Amino acid sequence: MREDFLHYLWKFKKFDFLEAKTTDGEEIVISAVGIHNQLSGPDFFNARLKIGNQLWAGNVEIHLKSSDWYAHQHERDENYENVILHVVWEHDVDIFRRDDSPIPTLELEKLVDVVVLEKYDLLDSQNKNWINCEKSFPEIDQFQVEHWLERLYFERLEERAFLITDLLEKSGNDWEAVLFQLLAKNFGLNINGEAFLNMAGSFDFKIVKKNISNKHTLQSLFLGQAGLLEGGYEDVYFQDLRKTYQYLKHKYSLDNSGVIKPKFFRLRPDNFPTIRLVQLAEIYASEQNLFKEVTHPTDLLKLVKKFQVEVDGYWLTHYNFGREHRARRKKTTPKFINLILINTVIPFSFVYAQKMGGSVDKVAEIARKVLAEENGVVSKFYQLRPDLPADALHSQALLHLKKNYCDKNKCMECELGINLLRTN
Repeated sequence: MREDFLHYLWKFKKFDFLEAKTTDGEEIVISAVGIHNQLSGPDFFNARLKIGNQLWAGNVEIHLKSSDWYAHQHERDENYENVILHVVWEHDVDIFRRDDSPIPTLELEKLVDVVVLEKYDLLDSQNKNWINCEKSFPEIDQFQVEHWLERLYFERLEERAFLITDLLEKSGNDWEAVLFQLLAKNFGLNINGEAFLNMAGSFDFKIVKKNISNKHTLQSLFLGQAGLLEGGYEDVYFQDLRKTYQYLKHKYSLDNSGVIKPKFFRLRPDNFPTIRLVQLAEIYASEQNLFKEVTHPTDLLKLVKKFQVEVDGYWLTHYNFGREHRARRKKTTPKFINLILINTVIPFSFVYAQKMGGSVDKVAEIARKVLAEENGVVSKFYQLRPDLPADALHSQALLHLKKNYCDKNKCMECELGINLLRTN
């Protein structure tokens, strides 16, 4: 048993509260259980109780055993001075405040119905199932699942907003620069995401804007700042790019000494950093209204077309410098564009709408039109619930559910877990 289950019992009064008495035999009448505190300090704030003939307003602390009060050294912490009731599963010792005044204790062990405990035991079987509610998940009411997943989707967007907000602060609220940095990060995917973000933040975005129509210059800038124009390749094109980069480096006082160099190891050739950076340069050289389209997403097809680019010239026969191969088209695939929409466009437009007073509902509309991300976690959920819509909103919400709730056994903070205890 975990404390979060006791939090659930108290929060929703899932015990025989009409028979609630302190360990000293005084009757407890609960007017308000208080506000659940997810941070440090007592577990519930501003509870209102009547203990015996005395009315109390204050905080409630919850532990598995009464002795946990001393194990956690609450008797030394002034934040627990206003605790009016100690709720425990098992009472094994009386507890006192710093001034030695006793704190009333409610023991739940004999007040909880055995059926509720059986339901909890079924849910708390993490060693047996992929997720604790694996057997029950397919049977949960569709409306409840949809409602919870939509909440989780926006919770995931809020989580991703931290990076965007941080980039905004560092750039002096230069939205276009932040969009470029976020795009660069996601063009690098998991392996080179941080390296590409590092590269994109290593120079003023105004340099990109000044050379926006010159694809060759942008390629030189991106590849050069990423440290990919070093070495002694004799390719004429490589030499030309490096010469252009040296000019840019001198003109704009560029410094890439602290930039993380991208990796090639264990990457498919189409995901080589050279190809991805050239594609990124292609987008900025060919799309003058990219920022407007991303911040005001109305037409999914128009958004997709913004990222439909392919390399030409030298890159038709090269994945990297010095190694030629038979000519082959290298374009951004639908799957890759899907990831860009999920990881860049939607989170960025969400934060932009929040900051600028726009509607986040349009963001959800776009997410419902984008195909679901393909990975093992999402596939497993869809196996359990084939009726779930296969779109980005649901797939992202499911990833958030698995990582932040299922894997951490936070069933008592999950609407689906709580619902199973209520209705099974």
